[in-house]
Amino acid sequence: MSLTNSILCLFEITDPNLIVTGISKERCSTNQRIHVVHATLSYQLLKCPHCGHKSLIKNGTHMSHLRLGTLSGGRYEMHLKRQRYQCKDCSKTCGAKTKLVNRNETFTHNIKHQVIVLARDMLTSKEIAKLCGISPSSVQRILNANIHLAYRVKHLPENLCFDEFRSCNHWMSFNCCDAVSHRRIVTLKDRLSKDIIDYFEARFSVQERAQVQSVTIDMNAEYGSFIHRLFPNAATIIDRFHIIQLAGRALDNERTQTIRTIQDKHSRIYHILKSQWRLFHLDEIKVNDSKAVYLRGINEYMTQQNAIDLALDAFPRFRSVYQTYQGILSAIHQKDANAFQSLLTNYQPTSNQMDITINTFIKNGSALLNSCRYPFSNGPIEGLNRKIKALKRNCFGFRNIDNFFIRISLIHE
Repeated sequence: MSLTNSILCLFEITDPNLIVTGISKERCSTNQRIHVVHATLSYQLLKCPHCGHKSLIKNGTHMSHLRLGTLSGGRYEMHLKRQRYQCKDCSKTCGAKTKLVNRNETFTHNIKHQVIVLARDMLTSKEIAKLCGISPSSVQRILNANIHLAYRVKHLPENLCFDEFRSCNHWMSFNCCDAVSHRRIVTLKDRLSKDIIDYFEARFSVQERAQVQSVTIDMNAEYGSFIHRLFPNAATIIDRFHIIQLAGRALDNERTQTIRTIQDKHSRIYHILKSQWRLFHLDEIKVNDSKAVYLRGINEYMTQQNAIDLALDAFPRFRSVYQTYQGILSAIHQKDANAFQSLLTNYQPTSNQMDITINTFIKNGSALLNSCRYPFSNGPIEGLNRKIKALKRNCFGFRNIDNFFIRISLIHE
């Protein structure tokens, strides 16, 4: 293989009319050392592109400075001499063209591809610019020119997930994905109900929206107010994690209030409630009642069940909250909608923190029970939001929300 072919293969250049004449190292105006590939572009042009006559003659060359992709870091350029032609009939000129670069541009397709690949790896614009030997503003211009946000997806899936995330300037943005394939459907700049309604009604017909069978949401009441309007045949599902989280917060609030009533801060009960709070969040099935273990904070060997019983026997009010929490936990884990319905129906208020949680569950009764009837959850969209948060953290935040959404579309492809 010739030296010319080897150099062209390294940069993935396939133009047969391009010939490399040499390689050198130079310094640019910023005193940065650059690698320069010298080449010529010439071929026989028969007809004038302006008048169509076969009266072209060679008319010198034009030097073009093209930016190539990087091989091992640094900046690579190609000084390309393009053959110029002049027509004897119309006196107009034209030049040799190449598919290596678009018209009136200096960045080759190779370096644009490198920028997009590095952007998918959630690198900052400065890091991409340093690796490719270009400026950060050029990186953003390449992304803006080559990445276009889709107007809508081709087909609306049957099962959707709704959630929000913090985007730019403390705004909360809306995110939607397919609950089965985990494919992102849309990301909106804000989570206002009117904007979400306008998006789906303007882009999807009534027949398309009627095919949606379920929408999984968190405890956000705004979503539940318009889901039936957008998707008339869809069942609203509240994510199981948020149900357990809300019940767990009520348990923790009651435990904290119970701790404040204990006068002896060195007692065994105080240390159990204070340091071994994780035991009260365990499912009863997973609590160890046979093997004694060393419990830090208490500094004693005892079974986990014994530590729980000591706290519950001392405070009957906390016991009722704990039993309600375990009932919710068991119904969710076993996906028993009847047991959950029975718990909500037979619950007796005792003026504790769990009363507020149960009232919230009763208000969202059908959506809450659907979490036990359907296998879907908000796990897929939480995973997408986790990627968005990682991108935002790696890039130290974004000031321009349009640039942020372009980067989001890249990592979700």
